[in-house]
Parts: sequence; structure tokens; C-alpha cells
Amino acid sequence: MTGAPEDRGSIYDLAAYWLTLAAVYLLDGFLFFYSGKSKLFDDHGHAPASIKQQFSGTFLGSFPGVDALWIIVGVLEFGIFALLLASLVRGEFLPSRRKSLLLVGLSLAFLTFACLSFGETTTGQLGGTASLYTYFGSTAIVFVLVLLLPPNSPRNWLSGRLQRSD
Repeated sequence: MTGAPEDRGSIYDLAAYWLTLAAVYLLDGFLFFYSGKSKLFDDHGHAPASIKQQFSGTFLGSFPGVDALWIIVGVLEFGIFALLLASLVRGEFLPSRRKSLLLVGLSLAFLTFACLSFGETTTGQLGGTASLYTYFGSTAIVFVLVLLLPPNSPRNWLSGRLQRSD
């Protein structure tokens, strides 16, 4: 590696970078893979009885219908997983690569949490709504964190911020 020290980053910058991205891909990738897989493949697009009961008598229960909603949410969730997988295949995990697909995947997670929250609020499940709001906020923090990673920041993305300027 050549260039000024700030161009290289320290071992701590690299370790934090790789651990952060590994955590993002693992946490979000597996969360949305298994959520989407269960709805689309394990349940074959049929919502569980408890979900059907929750939405019975509501507008969403009749249009587009609970099973259709279940499939839509499953497609959104599996779509997030597919975007994260495509991000990995494109090599967006490398410090020099833009993380466009990763950020689109996280943005789709925003929409998914908003849709789920709408359903929970519609049926008066305010505890579920609060949990989904927390997931939305946590995803927003992850989104901003990804924006702070290289290549949007120098490779000393942490140690450069921690140095005192005298």
C-alpha cells in the first residue's frame, strides 16, 4: 500500500470495517431470508390462522386479502435478501466499492417495516407497531453507518475521527 497514512487506515479501521459489514450482511441477510422463505415457501403463501384472525373484519382482511398481504410481505422480505446477496456478488463489501445495492436493500427494509407497521396499527396491535418502529429506527442507524464507511469516507474512517486536532 502506498500513499499517505490516512489513505491506508490502521488495522483497527480495517477490523471495524470488516466486522461492521459482516454484521450488517449476516443480521439483515438471515433475518429477511428466513422471514421471506417462511412466508413464500414454507407456508406456500398462506397466512397462519392467528394472522387471518387478526385481520378479520378489517379493510385489509377483505382487500387485498390476508393471504395476498402475506405473499406481498414475503416478496418484500425475500427481495431484501436478494438485494443483499446481489450486493455481495458485486463485491460491494470491498472498501473501494460503492454500496448501492446494500443501501437499496436497507431502503426496502424501511418500506417493509412501514408496511408491517401499517398492518399492526390497523388492527390495534400498538405493541407490534412500537417494535416495528424500533426496527425501522435501527435500520436507519445501520443505513447511516454504511454511508460513513469507505469509499464514502477515507480508509482511516475511525482513527481519523478519533485523532485530536491541536
